[in-house]
Amino acid sequence: MHPLSRRLAALALLGALPLAPTPTQADTLQDVKARGVLRCAVNGAVPGLSFKDAQDHWSGIDVDFCRAVAAAVLGRADKVELVPTPSGSRFDALRQGRADLLARNTSWTLSRDLDPELTFVGVLYHDGQGFMVHRDTSTLSARELSKKPVCAAGISGPQNARTYFTRNRMELDLKEFPDTPAATKAYLAGTCYALTADLSQLYAMRAELAGEDAHRILPEMISKEPLAPVVRTGDGRWFDIVRWTLFTLINAEEAGIDSGNVDAARARAHADDIALLLDVDGQTGTLLGLERGWSYRIIDQVGNYAEVFERNLGAGSPLKIERGVNALWRDGGVLYAPPVR
Repeated sequence: MHPLSRRLAALALLGALPLAPTPTQADTLQDVKARGVLRCAVNGAVPGLSFKDAQDHWSGIDVDFCRAVAAAVLGRADKVELVPTPSGSRFDALRQGRADLLARNTSWTLSRDLDPELTFVGVLYHDGQGFMVHRDTSTLSARELSKKPVCAAGISGPQNARTYFTRNRMELDLKEFPDTPAATKAYLAGTCYALTADLSQLYAMRAELAGEDAHRILPEMISKEPLAPVVRTGDGRWFDIVRWTLFTLINAEEAGIDSGNVDAARARAHADDIALLLDVDGQTGTLLGLERGWSYRIIDQVGNYAEVFERNLGAGSPLKIERGVNALWRDGGVLYAPPVR
C-alpha cells in the first residue's frame, strides 16, 4: 500500500471511532442530507458576486460556490436554495440555522473572526475598496481627489476613505449615505465628484449603468476586503467540506483540470495527487462522510476556479475584471491552496 493510502486509512479509522456527543455539537451534513437541499445565504443584488435577474436566473461567484458545495454533498449543483439575506442579519441567519452556509460578499476581519459562533473557511475572492469617477473628468488617480466630494455608504466604506485620505495628507469632503444605491444615486446626480465602494461593486454598477463607458474606475485599491464563506463554529466536518470545496476549485485550476477535461483526467488518473484530487478511490469522501467522487462532481458540474471567475467576474462577464491578485500564486497572484497529498 502506498504511504499516502496508509495515512488516509489510519485517518478513516480514527474518524470512525465514537465521540462523546456534546450539547453544542452540530451535524450540518446530516441536516443537509436529510433535507435534500443546501440552504445558502447570499446577497442577491450584486452582479458578479450573487445576483438574481428578472427571469429568476441566479449568477455570481458566491452562487457558484454554493452550487459547488451542493454538488459535493448532494450530488447535484442545483440542489441549493439561495436565500437573499440583508447585510445586517446575515450572521444571524447562520447562527439561527436559517442557512447552512453564508456566501454573501463578507469580508474576513479580526472582529468577525473572533466571534465564537462564526468560522471563516478561506478567501473566495480578494476584493478591495476603490473609487469611480465620470470619464469626462481628467482624474486618473485617487491622489487627485483631495477636496472633491466623495460619496460613500455603510460603515467600513467611509472609514476606509478617511484612513486613505489621512495617510496621504489629503483633504476629504465625504458625503455619507445609508446604503450603496443611495450613494450611487447621489453620485449620478452630480452631488459627488467620486463614488467609493468595493471594486467588485463598482465594476457591477458600471456594467449596469446606461453608457457604462462614461465612468472610470481609478487604479488604487485602498483596503483589503478578503471575501470569504462562513460556517457555524463547532461542526468540524462541515467546515472541512466547505473549505476543501474551495481548495478543490483552486487545485483543479492549478492541475489544469476543468469541466471540459475532467472525465479524461479521471480515466487516466494514475498519479496519487490527481486520483486524490478527483477522489477516484473514495478515500477523501470516506473521511468527509461524502459519496465517492465528491470533488470530481464539483469540477464536472461547476468547473475550476478559473472557469467560475471568468464567467462571473472576468472576460466572459459584463464586468471584465482582470484576475490580478486573484490569479494563481504561480501566475503572480495570491491564490493558493494546500497541496493534494
